[in-house]
Amino acid sequence: MIPDVTALMGEREFTLVRRLIAEYAGIKIGPQKRYMVHNRLTRRLRARGMDSFSDYLNLVLDDVSGEREAFVNALTTNLTAFFREPHHFGLLRARALIHRANERRPMRVWSSACSTGEEAWSIAMTLRDAECPAEVVGSDIDTDALDYANAGLYPQDRATSLTPAQLRAHWLRGVGDNHGWISVRPQLRPMVSFMQLNLQAQRWPTMEPFDAIFCRNVVIYFDRDAQRHLLTRFATVLRPKGLLAVGHAESFPASLAAFQPCGRTAYEFIPG
Repeated sequence: MIPDVTALMGEREFTLVRRLIAEYAGIKIGPQKRYMVHNRLTRRLRARGMDSFSDYLNLVLDDVSGEREAFVNALTTNLTAFFREPHHFGLLRARALIHRANERRPMRVWSSACSTGEEAWSIAMTLRDAECPAEVVGSDIDTDALDYANAGLYPQDRATSLTPAQLRAHWLRGVGDNHGWISVRPQLRPMVSFMQLNLQAQRWPTMEPFDAIFCRNVVIYFDRDAQRHLLTRFATVLRPKGLLAVGHAESFPASLAAFQPCGRTAYEFIPG
């Protein structure tokens, strides 16, 4: 029997949710988001056969059954699309052509909040079209989104922003039972790898320096101190003159003098 979770969570439970998601993921949820949080966590209560938000949050706190990860996944926003904010990909292509002409190593690009993967695959398509050897790393805190990204399989209606030429060059159209789906071509797949990473974690895994970092539409969930801290950490893994692309409503790199504007919501790292 599916439990009946109809009552809106109480103020105490909502306050605890806001504290836990900030602690686990650095995400700040405003006081006006209670209904959204209620709807998303209701699915987890039903999956667990529970009808009490208080009991569910105790399960998250105990984390004996891995529910903490599911809790974070449920409250993570995964709005994305292929070639979203396309001006960044034009900048990336121009840099890829210069890199191809002057460097003997692959160009390294990090999609640091890749969600379900469309951004990482868009980066890879851009670099492959530029004939630039490349390594693309996609990371996200949401393990469900990462599984989706790594599969490289999407409903065809998610590909409306791709041109016919891009679809032909980089994707296979499904037939039979897979009609209506597209999957990444084998030539593109080796360029991209995915890993779980919490941008607000105390430690990041050791990473080789990147030539470009995409961090778009995620720091809007972080407070000012967390944004500045993230920026200083990006500076440790971004090569000099590397590109940092941020979201259309974000300007946080301007708070650090080493990041100089080089285009629309784009910054170049010029260490002092």
